[in-house]
Amino acid sequence: MSKPMPRRILILGATSAIASAVARELLASHAQFFLVARNTEKLDSVRKDLLTRGAGAVTTCVLDLDNTAAHEQMFSAALQALGSIDLALIAYAVSGNQNEAQTSATAAAAILHTNFISTVSLITWLANYFENAHRGTLAVISSVAGDRGRKSNYVYGASKGALNVFLDGVRNRIDRAGVQVLTIRPGFVSTPMTAHLPQGPLFASPAHVARGIVKAVAANKDVVYVPGFWRPIMFIIRSIPEFVFKKLNL
Repeated sequence: MSKPMPRRILILGATSAIASAVARELLASHAQFFLVARNTEKLDSVRKDLLTRGAGAVTTCVLDLDNTAAHEQMFSAALQALGSIDLALIAYAVSGNQNEAQTSATAAAAILHTNFISTVSLITWLANYFENAHRGTLAVISSVAGDRGRKSNYVYGASKGALNVFLDGVRNRIDRAGVQVLTIRPGFVSTPMTAHLPQGPLFASPAHVARGIVKAVAANKDVVYVPGFWRPIMFIIRSIPEFVFKKLNL
């Protein structure tokens, strides 16, 4: 069954192409937004766009979310602006440089910190908040890359794989409190992060992915692959025996 669409929305990493597309999809509910990102100009552009399209209210916070020490203050500001939170969307990540990360533990750790450690800090606060409220949706953008390690991006994939397992555990803990924990696993999306890659038929637009995310929130889903064809693709990839898989160039 569909549930009412959220009206008080916190978006972390709000200037990403997917995040801003999700925000536009949620405007029909006359939503109020608290947007967090590190780029002042891009954040203000998203704010103006949402207000022009009819958002009820938009508050912004400029913050590099790698700075976990500042998370608590940011959450306090979000609650002051929104009153309460119906939906929190975590939508930031770095792809990093695989060639550099596989030869430098420092480079690998930087990817893991942004995509996993800093995200765990946010999830922990939000999970406790929603659990105490006995309501709400915690939605986190992961990636199909976390389903199985591949030589072309296993450091990025490891950060997303760890995130998936963490979210599994959080869901198992707080679902009984009436909280939706949604793991979002997009495939290739046409965003600045993938601009260096050849754009093939497996690529989806941010708007298409955003519609899938909003539908998954409304349907109270636990895990969503967007677009949906990635679910059978990743099932096949996970099913390949290791003695075969390790010889593939993926």
